[in-house]
Amino acid sequence: MNPTFSGRRSDSRRQDRASTAKGDTSEKVVFINRCAKVVKGGRRFSFSALIVAGDHDGRVGYGFGKANEVSEAIRKASEAARKGMEKVSLNENTIPHEVVGEFDGARVLLRPASPGTGIIAGGGVRGIRDVLAKSLGSSNHANVVKATIAALRSLRRKDQIFKVRGILSRDGRGELNAAAT
Repeated sequence: MNPTFSGRRSDSRRQDRASTAKGDTSEKVVFINRCAKVVKGGRRFSFSALIVAGDHDGRVGYGFGKANEVSEAIRKASEAARKGMEKVSLNENTIPHEVVGEFDGARVLLRPASPGTGIIAGGGVRGIRDVLAKSLGSSNHANVVKATIAALRSLRRKDQIFKVRGILSRDGRGELNAAAT
């Protein structure tokens, strides 16, 4: 037996976590689909890729790319994901409140989590560091990702809500502050 073998499998997720710095865009391939077209000489395959991207500083996006090669489809999807990144309201490393996002038949429930929890989610629900998520309804990867983005888009911080309502808020020291300032 190999003496350097530790008995544990290498976990690529640890490398992802270690190499992510704030402001650095990271991408995650959610789904790659192979499509076959029957032609006279046989089958012709094409590929589509669904990718989510985030900068670990409150900006997330998704992209969909199609091409005859997997690598080209991934490249197109990552360009689209970077181009379509949007700012979302975060509360340090988690979301400010519980939210449900919907797109077509997919529904996604996102809940804030305590620091160090990580991403407890499946499928296309990825992107924020400390969040609990549950995919409800459709399991279509594209619709789940779009429902997640819709949920993140609808997030508002407490001070933003107070400002819209014209309410004076209390800051951390218990002093009254005007929400407009």
